[in-house]
Amino acid sequence: MAEAPQGLRILLHQHQKERAPVHISSHAERDRVLEIFRSAILQPGPPANFALQTVQDAIKPQRQTVLVQEENQSLENAIRTLLQELVSSAVQSGERIMQYGQSMDMEETQGQIPRLLDVVLYLCERGHVEGGMIFQLLEDLTEMSTMRDCKEVFGYIESKQDILGKQELFGRGKLVMLRTCNQLLRRLSKANDVVFCGRILMFLAHFFPLSERSAVNIKGVFNTSNETKYEKDAPDGTSIDFNFYKTFWSLQEHFCNPAATTLAPTKWQKFVSNLMVVLDTFEGQPLSDDDGNTNNLEEQESSNFSIKYLTSSKLMGLELKDPSFRRHILLQCLILFDYLKAPGKNDKDVPSESMKEEIKSCEERVKKLLELIPPKGKEFLYCIEHILEREKNWFWWKRDGCPPFEKQPAEKKMGQDGLRKRRPRWRLGNKELHHLWKWAETNPDALTDSQRVRIPPVMEYWKHLAEDMDISAGIEAEYHHKNNRVYCWKGLRFSARQDLEGFSRFTEYGIEGVVPPELLPPEVRSKYHTKPNERSKRAKKEEEMKGAAQQVEDNQITTPATDIDGGVGTEFEDAAAPMETDATVIPNSGAATPDENQKQSPDTDVVPEAGHLEVEVEAEAETGIVDGETDAEAD
Repeated sequence: MAEAPQGLRILLHQHQKERAPVHISSHAERDRVLEIFRSAILQPGPPANFALQTVQDAIKPQRQTVLVQEENQSLENAIRTLLQELVSSAVQSGERIMQYGQSMDMEETQGQIPRLLDVVLYLCERGHVEGGMIFQLLEDLTEMSTMRDCKEVFGYIESKQDILGKQELFGRGKLVMLRTCNQLLRRLSKANDVVFCGRILMFLAHFFPLSERSAVNIKGVFNTSNETKYEKDAPDGTSIDFNFYKTFWSLQEHFCNPAATTLAPTKWQKFVSNLMVVLDTFEGQPLSDDDGNTNNLEEQESSNFSIKYLTSSKLMGLELKDPSFRRHILLQCLILFDYLKAPGKNDKDVPSESMKEEIKSCEERVKKLLELIPPKGKEFLYCIEHILEREKNWFWWKRDGCPPFEKQPAEKKMGQDGLRKRRPRWRLGNKELHHLWKWAETNPDALTDSQRVRIPPVMEYWKHLAEDMDISAGIEAEYHHKNNRVYCWKGLRFSARQDLEGFSRFTEYGIEGVVPPELLPPEVRSKYHTKPNERSKRAKKEEEMKGAAQQVEDNQITTPATDIDGGVGTEFEDAAAPMETDATVIPNSGAATPDENQKQSPDTDVVPEAGHLEVEVEAEAETGIVDGETDAEAD
């Protein structure tokens, strides 16, 4: 049997001394409880089969399912004592803690310590014991374990993350879990245990809600302990510009604490001058595509990289040829500039106008250099700009006091019998369409009903708009029916079918001119309809047109169709069409209609002669003059 290391024994003894649990009433009673739990964790099957019965046999609680405060305390002390004994036995035997007591004969190849944790976790999840007991055991286990065993312990924590994150357990043990993870981070090496540190941080990010204030740096404090050490004096036989070396690595002092740099003008000027030297060097020594292909990080998947670069002066020449190294330095510059330009700062923290101009010029140079660094410089710069833009949202969220993102689940409506009501299912998606469809099935004659679609009379339809046009009604313009486009469109369709004369007034007067004059008061009617003197002039014009039309029709009867060329006849028909229309409108007219002309000369085309055509043109001219006078008076 292998002997436990001396350091681990000391660590275990110190933990037992500091966290010695309060014993139960007597040693005999304690041994009895420990023996019951030892035999319980060796039982096969899930903890649900024996966990609650084991607690009842060991403690003999006053209640059957829930322990009171004193009973919880006694059970916690007993289980912590059992955990210490199991860890001590594992150390003495030289086995791994999470694999101690593992039996290959059993179906479940699980150690005794994970089995004990499963039993306690089941009791905490079901509410049989106090919910923070499992978190206390995990903290004790990490403190008693080496870093090698802590990785396995933390693997168990990650596997139970969903159960530990439940609301009934999270509220009881979130501070204990946070303390446990922080203690692990302090014990780990930032350079050698990078992956393990990342696992812990990712667990905390998933375990705690996004709006948890304990995980947010509200005050914006910088980690000034992360100091970058470099050579202050030039070594013998150096082959590089040592002044540039010191200037280059001195930028890390400003990146470590940007607030101190911006508050002091002298420090800011020193930072700007040093940064200009570095940018000039990068621009003077551009990288080629061969350098980018040689040091391509994407092709070196199996390599492990440290989180900090070496600062030896002998490596300065090689680091300047590394594209990844340049990107890290330039990215630090963009992060610093983004912090200085962050919105919502106090007046004393806002940079001055001269500082803003310097930041803008430096930022443009840094972005230009990032584009030129191979491989895929433009794509890399685009991703960085996108990330920095998203960071502004988090900045404003912290400035607003970190309001919670989580939404409470909607309460399910329960019926009188305590069961959740089932949502009704409609045939056509909603209640209205469903009833409409059912109504159509029960009323097959609904579509053939004569009263289903009824076109209202024009006088009835335009009554509402006529009331709006009445000044004495006092209706405001914004409530007029003319603002309703559907109402106006339907009215125009009805007027086009029933009142063609009123429909023709829409072009000149708009929708208000379509309203029948019988519905309008006198003062409004005179504005949109023809005056009496205009009607007399219109009648006189129609008489003159009637005489001209009569003369033209007489000439059509006596003139043969073969005297005039076909082209002239065509022009005559085009010109005579309006006069024939006007002639037919006049009642009791003696003019012959086109049907009568067709009866008189059925076999011959009627066309006018040259002299008759001149008479027709003169008649049209006179008609145009009369129309012009009438339109002018109407205007």
